[in-house]
Amino acid sequence: MANGSTGSFSDLQNKAGLARAAILSMTTLAQSGHPGGSMSSIDFLLALYHVLRYNPQQPFQPERDRLVVSNGHISPGVYSALALSGYFELDSAISQFRLAGSVFEGHIEREVPGVEWSTGNLGQGLSAGCGMALAARINALDYHVFVLMGDGEQQKGQISEARRFAVKYGLNKLTAIIDYNGLQISGNIKEVMPQNIRQNWESDGWQVLEIDGHDFAQIFSALGSARKADRPVLILMRTVMGKGVPFMENQAKYHGSALSEEQLDEALKILQQPNRLSEYKKLREKFKPPANGVKPAFNGWKCELQPGRPVLYEKSTDNRGAWGAAIADLAETNAGQCTPIAVVDCDLQTSVKTAAFAQATPDRFIQCGIMEQHAAVMSGALSVCGIQTFWADFGMFGLDEVYNMQRLNDINHTNLKVVLTHVGLDVGEDGKTHQCVDYIGLLRNLFGFRLLCPADPNQTDRVIRWLINKPGNYVVAMGRSKLPILRDEDGLPYYKMDYGFEYGKADILRVGTHGSIFVTGTPAGDALAAVDSLREEGVFLQLVYVSSPLSISAGILETAANTGIIFSIEDHNIHSGLGSIIADRMVEEGLACRLVKLGVASYAGSGSSDALYKKAGLDASSIVSRVKSELEK
Repeated sequence: MANGSTGSFSDLQNKAGLARAAILSMTTLAQSGHPGGSMSSIDFLLALYHVLRYNPQQPFQPERDRLVVSNGHISPGVYSALALSGYFELDSAISQFRLAGSVFEGHIEREVPGVEWSTGNLGQGLSAGCGMALAARINALDYHVFVLMGDGEQQKGQISEARRFAVKYGLNKLTAIIDYNGLQISGNIKEVMPQNIRQNWESDGWQVLEIDGHDFAQIFSALGSARKADRPVLILMRTVMGKGVPFMENQAKYHGSALSEEQLDEALKILQQPNRLSEYKKLREKFKPPANGVKPAFNGWKCELQPGRPVLYEKSTDNRGAWGAAIADLAETNAGQCTPIAVVDCDLQTSVKTAAFAQATPDRFIQCGIMEQHAAVMSGALSVCGIQTFWADFGMFGLDEVYNMQRLNDINHTNLKVVLTHVGLDVGEDGKTHQCVDYIGLLRNLFGFRLLCPADPNQTDRVIRWLINKPGNYVVAMGRSKLPILRDEDGLPYYKMDYGFEYGKADILRVGTHGSIFVTGTPAGDALAAVDSLREEGVFLQLVYVSSPLSISAGILETAANTGIIFSIEDHNIHSGLGSIIADRMVEEGLACRLVKLGVASYAGSGSSDALYKKAGLDASSIVSRVKSELEK
């Protein structure tokens, strides 16, 4: 595999001069950016690419070493190092920096060749590095993962989660690096938030090497030692903010401030580099963004995973139990396949039903403990390494608590399957802090996630089997309680053995012309009972089950609107879920009819699921009463 391992220290010093000139030129050109940290870390970046195993012409080779830059604001330094390592033209990165339509954004993105992980939200890079290092072991690949971070970033709690995980799993092919320049936006890191960086890492079991981050000999020695270590290694680099330009050195203001054109000219003279700002301005004016944008390539699974044989449930049980049984069966069905299946857990295996998978495939069951922020990012990174990754957690912890991390997974185009159990008021006695009643609303904000809400255990089984070969990000949401098996008018399971799940396809459980009910999630059984009760009184409602709330077809909405009234029923915040989606779509399609939304109007407190549903008007008898009342108007 090609790399930059030839050459001398003088070659690197020459490159460092070019890189510093590029960093200052692009930030001045854009009139924004982060030159200070880029200049303190550039010597290490160039030295690392001097020894990394990589091929710029084939940037996705599975055996390549990986670098995750957690402090993504040092993008000027990263772009300069990548360009000087052969990934793209340096002039392109300089002239297009922070320009609308360009891949060279203010914080690094995976769309840029050579960038392994989009970052910017500090504290998340080490978790991503853990996922990639763990993937090397699962995939039996011999590559090393490096994670570069800032010193102020060490104030983030998620880093301590990732440190402990790395030691637990013995990730000795993982090396962390801290650019220890002593400054952050507000000044000296010891004054902003005192911390004992070295002692913190050592206390968690990491080997720590402390070096001069501007001495190439020390950098190479540390990198060599890290590759040979039998445990995770931290390289603590003492550096100088703004290194190379005396008037910038050790000045916190240059963390995020670009030089003026006059200052740039002075700095380039100090660096003995030409001032090409006028050329870059012309190139910037000529830039035209690509018509379709750029998206990281998905290389696909090594082989197709088999969905196995569906299970037909005849008796009431919980959806989470059906999920657990399905994923355990899929593990056994696909044992020995070249595409691994992994399940991530956060100390909830008995509740989220991952114990059977853990027993069937213990080496693919990843126990993170109570470290959800780390688990979210680590799982996302694991999923982009050719591993079909499922993370099961409670709704409050797997989405609400880690929304920012899931947003980063979305930005990184990961392939994560998030199974959220215990959503809605159905959580019951645990009370309002655990009742996730906003998952649909939150997922409406993530452009790349799809949401699946299976209606009963049979549909849950089919959904999980359908997912096994799907790339992309999905959330499967389900409640806590045992649910009735939904049946057709002949009393047979609606989701029978020959049922095939289709994303975006709603299911008509009952036909009728007096109105339509759209329901999603756990209230499906109550809604069906209500509709059947009303039929006995001569009121025939169409009942539509929506398993894909974020994707409702115009056709089924038009049919429903023609009945004159639509009821939406959901165990969710009434202001941001299914009912609101229906309202938006109806306006978009120019449809008109009454819409009555039944859902969660306030925090509910503790109580049994049945009691809370009755209080919220989501039980069968309350639905019957509400429908009658609205039809009489």
